[in-house]
Amino acid sequence: MIIKNIEAKIRLATFIAGASLIAALLMVVAVSFFAYKQVSNARKSVYILDAGNVPMSASQTDVEVNRPVEYRTHINLFHSLFFTLAPDEKFIEYQMKKAMYLIDESGALQYNNLREKGFFNSVLSSSSVLTIQTDSIHVDPVKKYFKFYGKQTIDRRSSTVIRSLVTEGYLRDLEMRTENNGHGVLITRWKTLENKDISYVQKNNF
Repeated sequence: MIIKNIEAKIRLATFIAGASLIAALLMVVAVSFFAYKQVSNARKSVYILDAGNVPMSASQTDVEVNRPVEYRTHINLFHSLFFTLAPDEKFIEYQMKKAMYLIDESGALQYNNLREKGFFNSVLSSSSVLTIQTDSIHVDPVKKYFKFYGKQTIDRRSSTVIRSLVTEGYLRDLEMRTENNGHGVLITRWKTLENKDISYVQKNNF
C-alpha cells in the first residue's frame, strides 16, 4: 500500500513538473511574440523634427508597398532628363549623363544613334528648346514592365512642333541606392514605339 502511494505521488509530481514546464514554455513563447510585435510597431513609428524642433510622428511602411510609385517616379525622371534639351552643349551633356545612371546600355544605344544622326547638332543649330509632358505611365510590378505615354514639344525659332511619344521597357531592382540613382532601379531593354508629329504651328517672323 505504501509503495502504491509513493508511485502515485511520483506520477503526480512528474505530471505537475511536466505541466509546469509546458506552461512556462508557452508563457515564454507568448511573451517573446508580443515583445517582437511591440518592437516591430515601435520601429514603424518615426519622429521628425520640424523647424521649431517639435517632434512630429510619422509612419514607416514596407518598401514593397511604395515600390510602384517609385517605379513611376524613376521612369518619369529618366524621360524628363533624356527628352528635355536646350541649345546648350554643356546642358545636353549634363542631361544625358544624369539619364544614363538610370538606364542600362539600351539608353546609351539610343543616345549614340541620335548623335550619329546629327539630332543634337540640329538642336544647337536651330536653337530648339525641347520639353516633355508625361500623359501616363503604365507599370506592371509583377513582370517589371512599363509603357510611357507623353508629348514632346519642340520649340524652334520658326515653328513649334508637338510630337506623340510612346516608349516601353523593363525594370530591374538594384541592391543599393546611390546619389545618382536614388530609387535603386535600372531601366532595361528600353525602346521607342512611337514618335510622330501631332501638331505643327508656324511662327510669324518679322
